[in-house]
Amino acid sequence: MRDYTLLKPIKTRSISMDYLSLKITHVSCVALSYLLFVARGVWMLRSSALLQQRWVKIVPHVVDTVLLASAIAMAVMIRQYPFTAPWLTAKVLGLITYIALGSVALKRGKSQQTRIAAWVAAQVVFLYIVAVALTRDPIPW
Repeated sequence: MRDYTLLKPIKTRSISMDYLSLKITHVSCVALSYLLFVARGVWMLRSSALLQQRWVKIVPHVVDTVLLASAIAMAVMIRQYPFTAPWLTAKVLGLITYIALGSVALKRGKSQQTRIAAWVAAQVVFLYIVAVALTRDPIPW
């Protein structure tokens, strides 16, 4: 008979390894998502053909889906939810703003000036979301 006790989550100071794995996944996706957003913005500024490559249209959505799924799973695990935890509410509202600005920057902006302004503003909002996550405070400064 196999011993499956080794497959159970390891508890360390009441935080399971499952949570830590989720957090590593989440933070890795945050970094990758940001890098992809910056790269696509630079390619947009240069009118690069790279923006039309298939992987550029698929990979960011996959990364962002894993990012969102890991965020939801962590919120459930720590029992903190948007609209009850102010810092999570701030992150969700920041995320909605970031998505809207990113859409204007990479797709919907009618002029290059509008796209650049939205791209820069989206990065500011991204940094705000990271600051809120690190401090768990909706006003992180």
